[in-house]
Amino acid sequence: MKIGVYPGSFDPVTNGHLDIIERASKIFDKLIVAVLVNPNKTPVFDIEERVELLKETTEHLPNVEVKAFKGLLIDFMKQENAKVIVKGLRAVSDFEYEFQMALLNKKLEPSIETIFMMTNSKYSYLSSSMVKEVARFGGCIEDLVPEKIAKKVMKKLNKKYAEMEENK
Repeated sequence: MKIGVYPGSFDPVTNGHLDIIERASKIFDKLIVAVLVNPNKTPVFDIEERVELLKETTEHLPNVEVKAFKGLLIDFMKQENAKVIVKGLRAVSDFEYEFQMALLNKKLEPSIETIFMMTNSKYSYLSSSMVKEVARFGGCIEDLVPEKIAKKVMKKLNKKYAEMEENK
């Protein structure tokens, strides 16, 4: 069984992420969307919320599983018996960082490969940070995140930013 892992923080999942998930799911027998706990980031959505949003978003893809993990991606890969990391690239600026990570992962575990998938050009500008920024200033995010979860995402972001304003 060919198992791929698409790791990320997904805070929140965007249409760009979904595009990569849908395309990668056609390549692998099983694709695991691995939601990482990143100690260097303070997410708006907690790990359980991010996993749930991804499960809702990918329920139409029978060979996709969503799991949370912390620690080294390589350790998670071994635990899941996966051999391929899937990374989405929007621009050249993404490549430099992702290339370094791919080389580091290869050094840590030579049997693991990384494949890079270019995003659909209509999502090349899109990031979770931009979704949060648009929402913060009252913009419409409905074309930026999967339709199925757009209202939940907007509700959470509105609540979070209202709390931030109160605490100023």
